[in-house]
Amino acid sequence: MVTGRSVSRLDRLRVELPGAVTFAGDLSRPSDREELAESIATDHPSLDVLINNAGIQRRIGIADDDSPWSERQAEIDILLGAPIHLTTLLTPLLLERPDGAQIVNVTSGGAFIPQPFAPTYSAAKAALHSYTMTLRHSLTSTSVCVTELIPPAVATGLAGPGLSHGADVDSFVDAAFEGITARREEVGFGPTASEEFGQRLADERARFDAASTRFAVATF
Repeated sequence: MVTGRSVSRLDRLRVELPGAVTFAGDLSRPSDREELAESIATDHPSLDVLINNAGIQRRIGIADDDSPWSERQAEIDILLGAPIHLTTLLTPLLLERPDGAQIVNVTSGGAFIPQPFAPTYSAAKAALHSYTMTLRHSLTSTSVCVTELIPPAVATGLAGPGLSHGADVDSFVDAAFEGITARREEVGFGPTASEEFGQRLADERARFDAASTRFAVATF
């Protein structure tokens, strides 16, 4: 099942990928997230993988950004509000899967090294990385696996026309799905799959594990 804001692109997808199910909606809006979750619960209750992938990137430095707050809020809502809300809505369904399930949150190399040309994007992805770590902790005793997909720059056109650069999309997607299928906790590519980056993640996990028992919290 694929979601998106563009009805025409979803229509083309169903032609190119027979059997695909689509849902047209704007995930920056809580009502659309709730409608999506209701649709899944009613028509696709066997859902076993949720990939929180929707994203936009406003490339503008803090000092130059005089956009209306609504534009900035929409970026935060799509990048952070949507994955947290959808995860909250769909986790009960995923916990019912007898063979296990998986939540995949797509963050970014920018979550670890803030990008001055995309400050709100970087901050939202850093927050999603933090949330993903605590989500994994809360689901440790269940059969739901939590994967963080950490792309470097990928030539998807995320930032708009003429701003496409980075890794080849097909090569990245092949590697991403290999890691997701293997149910790895973190999946990177290129610089975010390097030994140095992996060590940084390992060090962070160790610090998280040491601090996570300071105060008792309920888990699933």
